[in-house]
Amino acid sequence: MTVRPQRARPGSAELQALVDELAETLGRSVAVDDPLVRMVCTSRHFGDEDPVRIGTLLQGRADNATVRYVLAQGVAQWSKPGFVEGRDDLGLLPRYVVPLRERGHLLGLLMVVVPDKALGEPETGTIARAAALMAAQMYAEHLAADTRKAEERTLVLDLVDSDVATRTAARRRARELGLLGEAEHVLVTLVQLRRGTEPGRQSEAALWGALEGFRQTRSAQGVLAIDQERAILLQLRDRPPGPDEVAAQSGRVLDELATFLGPSAAPVIGVGGRHPGLRGAWTSYEQALVAARAARRLPSLRSVGDWDLLGELAVLLQLPEHALNTSLVPKPLRTLDEAHGGDRLRDTLRCFLEHAGSIPRTAEALRLHRTSLYYRLRQIQEITGLDLDDGAHRLTLHLGLRIEELLTPGDGAPA
Repeated sequence: MTVRPQRARPGSAELQALVDELAETLGRSVAVDDPLVRMVCTSRHFGDEDPVRIGTLLQGRADNATVRYVLAQGVAQWSKPGFVEGRDDLGLLPRYVVPLRERGHLLGLLMVVVPDKALGEPETGTIARAAALMAAQMYAEHLAADTRKAEERTLVLDLVDSDVATRTAARRRARELGLLGEAEHVLVTLVQLRRGTEPGRQSEAALWGALEGFRQTRSAQGVLAIDQERAILLQLRDRPPGPDEVAAQSGRVLDELATFLGPSAAPVIGVGGRHPGLRGAWTSYEQALVAARAARRLPSLRSVGDWDLLGELAVLLQLPEHALNTSLVPKPLRTLDEAHGGDRLRDTLRCFLEHAGSIPRTAEALRLHRTSLYYRLRQIQEITGLDLDDGAHRLTLHLGLRIEELLTPGDGAPA
């Protein structure tokens, strides 16, 4: 899948007229961006265009490096106007930035290109008056959009509710509203953020910016439910997506979130199983919760858990959080961990079990002579007291190793 940055929705004619009027009055290039620094409206050039502005006009938003730079200046938290310094390496001239706020909501960013950073009081006054009108216009449009988003959010939450009657009524409502058609397969993707340093509304905006492009694609029709630290994307598809398609979609979402949010947000994605029809949305959502838990606990997954690829971990991760601790590790495996050379022996045991007890394949994977491998396996049996030729004993050790993978430093046994 080609990663194409998601554009903001174009501004209204009324907002565009305000932008054009301000630009003509100032004789400077003016733009209004959304809180994610994606272009909403822009004026004509006045000979002050830079590579960033030209690229934004062509692509609908600045490149990711520029977006990260502007957001890193804290513009989303500014309470008053200020300058964003230019960056030659990015092709960015200085901009005078006014946060467009109304009743506590950050609606967008008014940007005026000012190469020499010289603005007199008459100009800043003109900009302030125009900004107030723009914020009022955007707030009216914001209220209408928020109503639609709230209706969509309620629908999604009802479709994945644990109550059968609620889900049944939601499916009927979705058909009546024409929000979801009939399709053979359903897939639910869950995105979770840690509580970071960004304001809640900035996190919500980032989740919308990263996911809204997947509400309607060539292969899927979807709906979204988003709050400050979580997003649920429900997609209907004519065919179930394969692991590569899921990985590509998840990778794009993570890339976008890395552009819009700082590292403290630490997003993870859980992808549920693929199920027939809209009735399977609830099951896919429950599985997405488990997959997201896997993504949080297993660094090897690189922040994306796919239910269909979890195997036996999907069962273990359905244990309550308080129960998933070191007490679940079988005593023979704990004894091995405490033995001299335990790390080396545990790695040998894991390789042996993952190769279904095959001596030739295990020796090849470890680059070990078979005589040395047999010696290590005898050591493991002596220390654990278990017979590696016994299927039940091998299952005990293998599950123990899987449980150890899921444990974090704070997962000690209950006192």
